[in-house]
Amino acid sequence: GIAIAKELPTNDYPPEARAVYVYACMAVNYPTRQMLDKCSCSIDQIAAILPYADYEEAETLISVGLKGGENVAWTKIPQMQEKIKNMRRAQVEGELRCF
Repeated sequence: GIAIAKELPTNDYPPEARAVYVYACMAVNYPTRQMLDKCSCSIDQIAAILPYADYEEAETLISVGLKGGENVAWTKIPQMQEKIKNMRRAQVEGELRCF
């Protein structure tokens, strides 16, 4: 028979991005098998809500904001703050459904 290619969602996150998220999630919580499942579930929920480009952008804004300095003014622009809020909401949704 002919194998049908599984169609990936348009907002599919690269495996590296998922791995980084799960690793960080487990580091903050407990590195157990159960936590691995919860953290994996959480990034799946986020991916279902937020396109990867938006997620990546919010991550960048947050890391730049944390470093501080004079380059962070642009991270305070309302549109940028909205991107961060959207990611935070997606993360909360993931935690509610998975933890």
